[in-house]
Order: sequence, then structure tokens, then C-alpha cells
Amino acid sequence: MNQKRVLVTGGAGFIGSHLCEKLLEQGHDVVCLDNLFTGQKDNIRHLMNNPYFEFVRQDVLEDIYIECDQIYNLACPASPIHYQYDPIKTGKTSVMGALHTLGLAKRCHARIVQASTSEIYGDPEVHPQPESYRGCVNPNGMRSCYDEGKRMAETLFFDYHRQHGVDIKVIRIFNTYGPRMRSDDGRVVSNFIVQALSGKDITIYGNGQQTRSFCYVDDLVDGMIRMMNSRDGFTGPVNLGNPGEFTMLQLAELIIQITGSHSQIVYLPLPQDDPTQRKPVIELAKKELDWEPTIPLEEGLKKTIAYFKKTLNYA
Repeated sequence: MNQKRVLVTGGAGFIGSHLCEKLLEQGHDVVCLDNLFTGQKDNIRHLMNNPYFEFVRQDVLEDIYIECDQIYNLACPASPIHYQYDPIKTGKTSVMGALHTLGLAKRCHARIVQASTSEIYGDPEVHPQPESYRGCVNPNGMRSCYDEGKRMAETLFFDYHRQHGVDIKVIRIFNTYGPRMRSDDGRVVSNFIVQALSGKDITIYGNGQQTRSFCYVDDLVDGMIRMMNSRDGFTGPVNLGNPGEFTMLQLAELIIQITGSHSQIVYLPLPQDDPTQRKPVIELAKKELDWEPTIPLEEGLKKTIAYFKKTLNYA
């Protein structure tokens, strides 16, 4: 195994912590950089005694002086509650975070993966969404700080690649779930599970027919690492997500069934610019990365529910 020194920005977050763990398992030297705005030390506490793991508490808005061979740029609040809390900071995190990590990649001659998002497709007029689709995004709505910030980050990545020859890889992450999600992040899977376990009403926004595709975190991390190690010159962007498509009502009913909850389903108005459908085309990931998800939704939900039961002390 060719050991690399790998920087993971946002490494104490839900996805980042799983990525750090997997990279350590593969024998790499991992530096986790996080300002702990949405990341949590508890996510990486079990890694702290590993001699090949280092935690740096820092914001990506600051210059980064770390020697590394590879960079995964995951730093940015990713749930609406968190990225709308300080939308200006969210936009700066996407743009300045991209500039600082790209500058570091240029200086260190490191390969860099940008964690972009399916949100760059906005409320899509094309379904399902291939990488060639340019999106339907409101540039001045409540979600724009995240959607447009991530779109600008992609622009910067490709400009650094064309202008400076930086070795970039861009992935577009679709809805991901699993252990270490925050219970207060406002995402649909964590919301429904916490509501079901506590016996509260499960709140569906809209009529419950809007769809999402849910990818278990282990599958996503596998795809991310495959993208980092993909052939020279292949930049992406590449969709990483599970093409299985479920309505919000189907998800709520499945979580009620698995938890044995007596929660009732209630309906609330749909937030502004909330996408009505979301499903990735993953043919490019299959072809270039030999990747596709393997963990069915029910299996992944059972693992995630077990995590929430333990951390929230539900019997």
C-alpha cells in the first residue's frame, strides 16, 4: 500500500468522519481539518489515539499550511437549517474554501476531490439528473447560498485545472444518510427517525409525493475514494448517489414500520425552492469508477435507527 498524507476538510462531519475512518483503515496518514460548526468531536473521538490521525481545528476561510498528497474538500454546512443560519458565511465557505484548498493543491501538487452536491441541479426540469444537465437554480432564494456557492466552487475547480493544471476530481453527492448524522440537522431521514423514536408526529412538507434517492454513507465513501484513485485526466463531475427513488411518504411509512412507532403523519407547506424530485443517473460512475451502491434503503435505515436509539438513549 502506497501511504499518502491525506487532508480531509470538514473531516469531523457526518460524511467526513466516515471518510477519515476508511482512509486510516487503508493505511493512510490523515489530517482532519474542521471548525466544528456542524462537525462534532464525538464523530472522530475513536480516531484520536491513532498515531496516523491528526485533528486541526481551523476554518477553511483561513489559509491552510499543511503538506499533503491528496485533499478531500468537504467543508461546508450541508443541511438547510445549518447553511441558512448564516447564508453569507455559507457562500464564503464554498467559495473561499475552494480557493484555499485549490491553492494548497497547486502548491503541494496534490490531487483534490471537491464534494459538490446534487443541489447544483436545483429544482430539476430534467429527471433523472445526468451530469450533463446544467440545473434550474434560483440565484436569490433561501437555498441559493448553498446551491450557488457549490456551483461557483465547481467553476473554480475547473478554472484551476485549466489555468494551473491542478489535478482535480469533482463529485456530486446526492442525499446521504447513516450513523453520525446530527439529530438537529433538519434533514428528512434524521427528522423522521427522531420523530418516530420520540413518538411525535412525523412532519412531511408538501403532499409527500416529492422524491429523493438515499445513499448509505458507506457506499458514498467507497465512491469518493474510487474517484480520488480514478485514472489521470478524468475530472468528472460524477454523480454519486443511489438511483432508488422514494417519495417522502414512502420513507415516513418505512421508518414507522421499522421503529414500530405510533407516530402520525402530518403535512406542512413546502419550503421555497424545495426540489420536487431528485434521482441520479450513475452510468458515468459505473463506467469510470466501477461503482454503484450496494446497501438497500431498509438495511441502511435499520443501522441508522440503531445509531439514533443508542445516542439519544431510546430503549
